[in-house]
Amino acid sequence: MARHTGPVCRLCRREGQKLFLKGERCHGPKCAMERKNYPPGEHGNSRRGRRRPSDYALQLREKQKLRAIYGLLERPFRRCVERALKSKGVTGFMLLSLLERRLDSVLRRAGFATSQNQARQLVRHRHVSVNGHVCDVPSRLVREGDEVEIRENSKDSMHLNAAIARGYQVPGWLNVDTGTKVIVVARMPEPEDIQVDVDEQQVVEFYSR
Repeated sequence: MARHTGPVCRLCRREGQKLFLKGERCHGPKCAMERKNYPPGEHGNSRRGRRRPSDYALQLREKQKLRAIYGLLERPFRRCVERALKSKGVTGFMLLSLLERRLDSVLRRAGFATSQNQARQLVRHRHVSVNGHVCDVPSRLVREGDEVEIRENSKDSMHLNAAIARGYQVPGWLNVDTGTKVIVVARMPEPEDIQVDVDEQQVVEFYSR
């Protein structure tokens, strides 16, 4: 399954804000945004004070930002948008809900990983089961009542326990038992459960052009 393999700190610098793509490193002095708070590239530091970006540019940046946060390439991200457009309800929220219900996103929101990439790796390396069956598909969408569990042989993972020890504010739609390392999807996410610093309406408008 394809994924972004380039330097992720450049993505944060491009958007001009921390997207927390490298987990614990983003909270320390080694974060690229702390050292180089300007766009990447040879002329990045000279781009400040440019004229106001166009509506298209604003929409594009919000789209790229949301893609980076959830670690998706263009094609799978577009599929999520198309599915959201066909769903009943507010399109922007439906898009965020689909992204939050991905298995790798659930692991991150539950505090079992410090970044989306780490959560994705947990799934791809078959450390996770859903309703008793091993699942290695990060894009799988969870449903109400689903039980996501770290497999028995993986529960002593150093990286997993370090992520849990760090602590994370779990959203209300997930019930997490850090002792048994089990996540239960109590309900579908509501708008107040999704805290993402992105204007999702701009993303919808980008694909509605």
